Amino acid sequence: MKYLFEVHIKPGYTAEDYADAWVRASEIIQQAPGARGTRLHRKLDDPNCLIAIASWESKAQRDAMEGQHNERVAEIIRSAAPCCEIRPIGEFDEPEWVVLPPHMKP
Repeated sequence: MKYLFEVHIKPGYTAEDYADAWVRASEIIQQAPGARGTRLHRKLDDPNCLIAIASWESKAQRDAMEGQHNERVAEIIRSAAPCCEIRPIGEFDEPEWVVLPPHMKP
């Protein structure tokens, strides 16, 4: 499953300010069972808008990680809060429909 959220950087801050905290928190979160990696993308026409995509083996495993309070992760998130607004986009299942270019087909 994929968990997506959008990050809007506030005036006076940069995407790099947020990304520093995001990397530190993600390195801890990605140690949880079922974690499959996370990526932070910068919007092409708006450098102050980012999208994060976290991959998990299952929703249950992500929910279990969320249910385990980690004070270090909470502290990192609190430290990043002044520089951005976060808007959850949602949780998505793995794709049901995939179309690949001919050179990428198995």
